[in-house]
Amino acid sequence: MSAPVNPPPRLLMGPGPINADPRVLRAMSAQLVGQYDPAMTAYMTETMALYREVFRTANEQTFLVDGTSRAGIEAALVSLLEPGDRVLVPVFGRFGHLLVEIAERCGAEVHTVDVPWGEVVEPEQVEAAVAAVRPKVVAVVQGDTSTTMCQPLADLGEICRRHDALLYCDATASLGGNPFEADAWGLDVATAGLQKCLGGPSGSAPITISDRAVALIEGRKHVEAGIREEQDAARGTRIASNYLDLAQVMDYWGPRRLNHHTEATTMLYGARECARLLVEEGLEAAVARHALHGRAMLEGVRGLGLTVFGDVAHKMHNVVAVEIPDGVDGDATRGALLEDFGIEIGTSFGPLHGRVWRIGTMGHNARRDAVLTTLAALEQVLRAAGAPVTAGGGVGAAREVYA
Repeated sequence: MSAPVNPPPRLLMGPGPINADPRVLRAMSAQLVGQYDPAMTAYMTETMALYREVFRTANEQTFLVDGTSRAGIEAALVSLLEPGDRVLVPVFGRFGHLLVEIAERCGAEVHTVDVPWGEVVEPEQVEAAVAAVRPKVVAVVQGDTSTTMCQPLADLGEICRRHDALLYCDATASLGGNPFEADAWGLDVATAGLQKCLGGPSGSAPITISDRAVALIEGRKHVEAGIREEQDAARGTRIASNYLDLAQVMDYWGPRRLNHHTEATTMLYGARECARLLVEEGLEAAVARHALHGRAMLEGVRGLGLTVFGDVAHKMHNVVAVEIPDGVDGDATRGALLEDFGIEIGTSFGPLHGRVWRIGTMGHNARRDAVLTTLAALEQVLRAAGAPVTAGGGVGAAREVYA
């Protein structure tokens, strides 16, 4: 006989997921209603309006893709790209490689601008590549948690418009904790997830789509047989995925409410509450909160004598990577932190696996007590592992930031 779900108490201070805000979990416990119930369609409309504020956009087509953040990425790329289209991807970590793979699966001809992990791509590098490649889409990650770098975006939209390319951004790990301006920066499509700075669980992918991108996607619209009406003539090359077909999903969220799938009601409740809380706090205040607690964690790990990885000038507010000290077993120390203190931090991928730990301060966990508790516990497990740490140095340095 299986026992009820009863997970152990954990403080999730890795690169995500994080502990969901209790108010989000409460919203997700609400009773279900039918997908065309007036209450449900009202919640959908409210959610669209809230995420326009979160993304800082006036885009009408701002809604949720049902699935984890990767579903949002796939929906964007499969709906924009046809086989043979050229795509340019600046790659500065694992999730740039993910954009390359998804674009390749769409049949696109993919070109990259590669820089070492721990750096970001300069606008001049992007412009030179765009001029040479002439891509239909430039696809870029804003915050890549594998390296903790935050790619500057402010110049890329103007570069793309000058060369008649669309700009897609994966803001999964950055939205809500770092500056983000979909309209001011000229982004055509942006997607995110709830499980980082938005303070919710994984399972819903907010998306916003510019009029320019909407026109392209609607040029590939094929409404399913059985719900097709007289005006629904097929257009262009059919989008390769049915579930992630943004042309159909836009009609589902739009005034037609044209049936596509059954909305994930509980996830919608959660996603709506994530955005509601962020708007209530204020976007600038939320970014400042992530910056403060991120800086406290950064100075705290330095205060312990640890070395921070990567170009700190371009680090995301909400996660820091630290070099694992010589002679310390990184996985064993992470295990001790989890077993003795109930605190989870992350390792990394590829060339950084076993070389760095990644410590997050995001969403509901971007707060003083979580930072100080993590630093105090980290000092103890490092001391037990034989690392030469400064006694009280982590908590002391963080408290100076807060002072």
